[in-house]
Amino acid sequence: MADSVHQPDSTLRGEPSRRVASIPASGIRRFFDLLASMDRVISLGVGEPDFVTPLKIRNAGIRAIEEGRTRYTSNFGILELREAVAAHLDRLYGVSYDPASEIILTTGVSEGLSIAFLAILDAGDEVLCSDPCFVAYLPAVVLAGGVFVPVPTSMENGFRVRAEDLESRVTPRTKAIMLGYPANPTGAVMERQDLLAVAEVAARHDLFVVSDEIYDRLVYGVEHTCFASLPGMRDRTILLGGFSKAYAMTGWRLAWATARPDVLEAMMKVHQYVMMSAPTISQYAGLEALAGAEEDVRGMVAEYDRRRRLIVSGFNSMGLSCFEPRGAFYAFPSIAVTSLSDEEFAEKLLQEEKVAVVPGSAFGEQGRGHVRACYATSYENIERALEAMGRFVRRHRH
Repeated sequence: MADSVHQPDSTLRGEPSRRVASIPASGIRRFFDLLASMDRVISLGVGEPDFVTPLKIRNAGIRAIEEGRTRYTSNFGILELREAVAAHLDRLYGVSYDPASEIILTTGVSEGLSIAFLAILDAGDEVLCSDPCFVAYLPAVVLAGGVFVPVPTSMENGFRVRAEDLESRVTPRTKAIMLGYPANPTGAVMERQDLLAVAEVAARHDLFVVSDEIYDRLVYGVEHTCFASLPGMRDRTILLGGFSKAYAMTGWRLAWATARPDVLEAMMKVHQYVMMSAPTISQYAGLEALAGAEEDVRGMVAEYDRRRRLIVSGFNSMGLSCFEPRGAFYAFPSIAVTSLSDEEFAEKLLQEEKVAVVPGSAFGEQGRGHVRACYATSYENIERALEAMGRFVRRHRH
């Protein structure tokens, strides 16, 4: 009788949603299933800070628990934190939002993406997005009933999406442009003039722009341009940002989304039914992050920059051509000097040298022939990984 529990009933006719079935499994997940079965691996794979959340932020979360702040908040999140987010964005980028009607706190940018597309897309609406891109962008569009339209970028252009390439793919069904800069997986940063050209396309065709700026604080030798701060773009943009990367708070699951009031109200409708509110304890920790952790952020960014210079130099010296990533904490070298595909390269490197990177094709067709290496690990680990990868490349060169 017990065995029958595990046998599918041949009389059942229900099947999972075709929309969900159409979404490819994450190329990252399959690879990390393999990684989980191995010991003593140097991982350049996981895209999260290796730093522990700064102590003052952790203590703020502990205080919230001790003071019994464990109930639901407003669907929008606690007003004090929304006010702090508004002040933060105004101070950094000169863009102003009403905390009461234009900011919502979400359970990570992942939720922000989902509720943004559910709020603005109708069935068949198209979203233009750079290729390669973060793995969650396509599923977020498809699950909202939209059509994902990849727009190729290349290493020769620093993986910056070009306005003319967006323009050439606009159709009567195009509803939005998805931007993710500084970029995962490439580390690319869009310069202000590039973004102004994208803004012209958005204005000309009356498009929304969903701008994922979770890595905005992690830039090196350049200034980040907030898309919503560009002329005429504030009310056209859904701006996504948060705490995970700059404040080393990935597990706290806390982010923000900003939009004009009618769009934010639509996003809140979805949010209230699928999430209710962002984690209460995390919101009080977020208050401390914005109020008192700037020095911690600067220290982490300086260390990422030190690692960035090491890894880019190391890749180029071994023949893995790598443009200089100016944002996030990823390098995206070409593996063209080897005889391997990007998937073969990642799997064999893991098996032969116990170094983990992610195949570039996991992030889109234009990622093929590259691998993503995350330098959010110690300088010493990067040195060891580069030594091992150098041996590997010498064995597998054309």
